[in-house]
Amino acid sequence: MSAFKTLGIADDLLQGITAMGFETPTPVQEMVIPVALEGDNDIIALAQTGTGKTAAFGLPLLQRIDPKERTIQALIMCPTRELCVQVAGDLVNYSEKAHQYKVVAVYGGAGIEGQIRQIKAGAQIVVATPGRLMDLIARKAIKLDSVRRVVLDEADEMLNMGFKEAIDFILSEAVERKSIWLFSATMPREVRTIANTYMKSPRELTVSGKTQTNENIEHVYYVCRADDRYNALKRVVDALPDIYALIFCRTRIETKEVAEQMVRDGYNSDALHGDLAQADRDRVMQRFREGHLQLLIATDVAARGLDVSNISHVINYGLPDEIEVYTHRSGRTGRAGKTGVSITIVTPKYEERIRQIERRTKAPFIKKMLPTGMEVCEAQLFNIIKGIHEQEVHHADIEPYMERIQEELKDLSKEELIKRFASVEFNRFLSYYRTAPDINIYPRGDKRAARPTALPGTQTGTVRLFVSVGEMDGVNKKDFLILLDRSFGIPSRAIGQIDVSRTHLHFDLDAAYVAVVRQGLPEFTINGRPIRVDDASERERAPRMREDKVFDKWDRKPKKGGKKGKW
Repeated sequence: MSAFKTLGIADDLLQGITAMGFETPTPVQEMVIPVALEGDNDIIALAQTGTGKTAAFGLPLLQRIDPKERTIQALIMCPTRELCVQVAGDLVNYSEKAHQYKVVAVYGGAGIEGQIRQIKAGAQIVVATPGRLMDLIARKAIKLDSVRRVVLDEADEMLNMGFKEAIDFILSEAVERKSIWLFSATMPREVRTIANTYMKSPRELTVSGKTQTNENIEHVYYVCRADDRYNALKRVVDALPDIYALIFCRTRIETKEVAEQMVRDGYNSDALHGDLAQADRDRVMQRFREGHLQLLIATDVAARGLDVSNISHVINYGLPDEIEVYTHRSGRTGRAGKTGVSITIVTPKYEERIRQIERRTKAPFIKKMLPTGMEVCEAQLFNIIKGIHEQEVHHADIEPYMERIQEELKDLSKEELIKRFASVEFNRFLSYYRTAPDINIYPRGDKRAARPTALPGTQTGTVRLFVSVGEMDGVNKKDFLILLDRSFGIPSRAIGQIDVSRTHLHFDLDAAYVAVVRQGLPEFTINGRPIRVDDASERERAPRMREDKVFDKWDRKPKKGGKKGKW
């Protein structure tokens, strides 16, 4: 508490932030708070996400509010509704032991009438997205003529999202403002124009350079072929059983596809993107904040405002276009003094881009090899053992059953019992990764490139398979390739010739993937009919049915409302 007191923070606010666990101010807080408290200077603060900037402007802003005056004295503008809600919540928490200032968040996607009622009830601080604030001004539901201080939070992002005209209009409405506090990760020309137009001799405060990354973050990258990216993502996640991660994709479509595939594959995950309704976005973000989701797949814009301090890893499912965006992403981990890891999955042609980021951010990147199937199984096995060792035992509750449990297990030795308990979950990973090839890329002539790609005892070579679907089911080669890729992560290089006939198809497949396909395809149905997979050579030896008999054997009619031939 004493460290914050030296910055000039009032005792009642100190009590609030101490209750929240604040102990030592971050560099941006040390630089901004004294300047924000000493007068009406305009301030430009360049600081990355995760550096504590909300407290840097929030604490002095609260301290300069007159609790007796029931008018809007401060305005904070944020690029997204998530960040808007987050900032408003932080301000309420900071002032919990103080005057209980009236803080109102206004943003799109929520009922405007309820927000108008909150404003009229005596709002003193309004936290708003530009679009909704413009709407409220147009309805004459809010006036900014009493606003003394305006905060532009993540100004570069607001301008990137096309809010330039809205910001111009809003600043022109706040005619009695005494100061503007502008916070941005970068200082592009558009942000500089805002500063030159509306700010008077601003104090410019830069924290550790524009693109400096958090020193608590380890930067790691993996290289794989383009059609192995999803498999690489699964390897990384499976090799880190305790991972609590934010996975960034470049587009909404990619985010949805990756999230849907991960859910199908049994991962505790969900997606966050611009197509979600506000209620669904709030639900997903709340589940992730509370730790009920292990993996959150998101776009950069959708993740704005997601302030979670204990994210263990950030995974870049491909690199962003801007280096500053990478810094924003990686800053989601390694917060509040904790360590974190930023992982990037790239294809060979983008490996040089890693070097560019490394030079600009001064952060060393470590190239690692993707885990093999055996390494994943080993990581999962010892995580299971750790879980068993740390499992809480309710002795009084289980005691009545112990006699029967001992009777049921009396024929098992200690060693056999340990093996069976460990195998409950281990077998699932073993069955999947037993045939998993090594998907790392090695330099030409590297001896590792010639090593076996699957676990010992796995079949090698190429196998020709028979699948009981064909043209009459609406299936073509493209459909089948998509199914193999999205459902089983099989790269196109592992698939050979595909021959589709009317009632069935044959295709060549790398033997390392045969067990996965033979086990997984029968779990699918087409038009309500299960799919069969056999070795093609065995089918050739079997008696042949006439095509019309095959057709009659199965109910090919789609279910009511369904479409024929859809996977």
